[in-house]
Amino acid sequence: MYRLDVLVQGYPGKSVCHGALGWSTIALLRGQGRVALVDVGSFNIRLELAKQLAARDVKREDVTDILLTHAHWDHSVNAPLFPNATVWIGAAEMAWAEAEPWDFNALPELHVRELAASPRTRRIVAGDEPLPGIHVIAAPGHTPGCLVYYLAGSSPPVIFSGDAAKNRAEMLSRQADMTMDAAASESSMAGIWSLWQAVPGTLLVPGHDLTMQLDADGRPEYCGQRQAGIWSWFSEDLAVTAEFDLTAP
Repeated sequence: MYRLDVLVQGYPGKSVCHGALGWSTIALLRGQGRVALVDVGSFNIRLELAKQLAARDVKREDVTDILLTHAHWDHSVNAPLFPNATVWIGAAEMAWAEAEPWDFNALPELHVRELAASPRTRRIVAGDEPLPGIHVIAAPGHTPGCLVYYLAGSSPPVIFSGDAAKNRAEMLSRQADMTMDAAASESSMAGIWSLWQAVPGTLLVPGHDLTMQLDADGRPEYCGQRQAGIWSWFSEDLAVTAEFDLTAP
């Protein structure tokens, strides 16, 4: 039903002393007359996102829909860049985000206010089908209104788990790091596991890791090659950089 391209790989890591790293997954779906993004990242990813869209001949104005898994800054901030897109987000997520006091948390307050007021925002609940063949599943825990999107009609099916299941380690342990409700996260991951195991070959696109499939033994295996690194200027010469490969331990 849709062509899937992962534009930006999510990364399963946290910064040691600079706050949140926030390298989250951004996926592109094209088909059924739609050009949709599943999550849109934050300011730090804008140049790479623009590059990846241009490589696929997709302009900002072409994007018809944005499916947000939740309201945190690293998944939602770039939504205003797409002037023609309907923005889909959980009704419970928006209600929670609007009610939260402005504080040192992961909610981008001005963007939450913009989303709440925008006529392009659509609030959805479990069981809805915002796009043909894409089903909404409630997956609270990381935030109260986290959503999972399930693309059932494609071959293979695709689960976009967002931060309900951020990475392979969370899925294997069934325990969540950075969750507001550990018991709810555990229950949500159990639901994701059931969905993942239901149809052989189903792809899982997590919020902060590579796309995965289950192998013959039912263990998650990565699809593709991780790309992650940092260039740093420790020399007195601007032309000399140190490169740190972050693709493996």
